[in-house]
Amino acid sequence: MLEVSGLSVAYETGGSPVRAVQDVSLHVDRGEFLGVVGESGCGKSTMLFAVAQLLSPPARITGGDVTFSGQNLVTMTDKQLSSVRWRNLSVVMQSAMNALNPVTTVGAQFADAMRAHGTKSKAEIRKRSEEVLALVGIDRAHLRSYPHQLSGGMRQRAMIAMALLFTPDLVIMDEPTSALDVVAQRSLMTQIKELQRRLGFAIVFVTHDMSLVSHYSDRLMVMYAGQVAELGPTRKIFTSPLHPYSKGLLDAFPSIRGPRTELAGIPGSPPDLSDIPNGCSFLPRCPVKRDECATTVPALFQSDDTQVRCLLHAPADTEVTRG
Repeated sequence: MLEVSGLSVAYETGGSPVRAVQDVSLHVDRGEFLGVVGESGCGKSTMLFAVAQLLSPPARITGGDVTFSGQNLVTMTDKQLSSVRWRNLSVVMQSAMNALNPVTTVGAQFADAMRAHGTKSKAEIRKRSEEVLALVGIDRAHLRSYPHQLSGGMRQRAMIAMALLFTPDLVIMDEPTSALDVVAQRSLMTQIKELQRRLGFAIVFVTHDMSLVSHYSDRLMVMYAGQVAELGPTRKIFTSPLHPYSKGLLDAFPSIRGPRTELAGIPGSPPDLSDIPNGCSFLPRCPVKRDECATTVPALFQSDDTQVRCLLHAPADTEVTRG
């Protein structure tokens, strides 16, 4: 349903461009849940906004295609995109308090979205608005509420309800649980998964918390320095990560099962995306680096049903790019 091929995004800063997303390729099937994880600043949200064609200057797509249901979103006009967004593809923003209009009721914002896509009947708008609120467990009385009158969890669920007004094929979520406590996070994730099971839409879920998607996503994409570091089945990455960065992320949060072990962070910090060093971008922080990692740019290698950007998993006969 969604095919992203060679997507690259840069921020023009007046000096060297910041290459926030570099040659990212992925696909999402109907009804699939794809988790996207990585540290802050690794390009997750920029990639998401590029897929949804919501980038604004100084960011711009410098290469690649985004094909959704057979249509290349990159080449579509704003008018063409407006007919796709919300009806077939919707986005749940990171901060519901900032995404919702603070001086307009929830019901009025739902009505604006429906009228923009041709629904004029007040009765139909009211009926559908009540239906989607019920889907996320909010009483219809809150259609008359303003965002500040709702709790953080309710605001986030209201955003999800708004995204489901037209039962889209794909819902993109940009860290929707980041402002919630762990109990509210668990409740919201369970509700999202249940809605997906009932309605059949696909999800691209962006987060910096690997543990959050461990039980909900079908596949997991780990990003580092604007690139795909590892992409494969979620369970497989959690049980046997191939990339040293994936392993470092997993070692950085505790497990509730098994013996107690000391948590280990990842030393150093991500590279400056306006001045990416030669060779592997993870080299300065890698605990298993080799001499060739300093001069060889790793490709995305296939290992069974997982893709990994690491020379440790390069086939013996693979040609490498130096620089």
